[in-house]
Amino acid sequence: MTDPVTLDPIAARRLDGNAAGGILAEVFAVDVTAARSRCAGCGTTSMLGGHHLYADAPALVLRCPNCTGMVLRVGSRDGRLLLDMSGSSLLEIPVPGSSVRGAATGNVTGELG
Repeated sequence: MTDPVTLDPIAARRLDGNAAGGILAEVFAVDVTAARSRCAGCGTTSMLGGHHLYADAPALVLRCPNCTGMVLRVGSRDGRLLLDMSGSSLLEIPVPGSSVRGAATGNVTGELG
């Protein structure tokens, strides 16, 4: 029987999105692995923990589990964290025990489904 990892070298590199929790904790004050992201490429909504993480590049790359499009990249340079969210059309972050209020509340671009 052939090992499926041998047939798919990309799968051998791939981790699940929960592995990005540590570095993302430096950017966000809450655990974002439960945050839901809408892929700008295909429109699929899923939790970041369910995305595919590629951690063997200069930046961490989270890819959509449906279309494999880049949803989020996190890197560092000169003591700064760099966050590229150009592949996500919306990121919904749950804030436990909070009643976040202000100008940015409500249905900004439609509820994530």
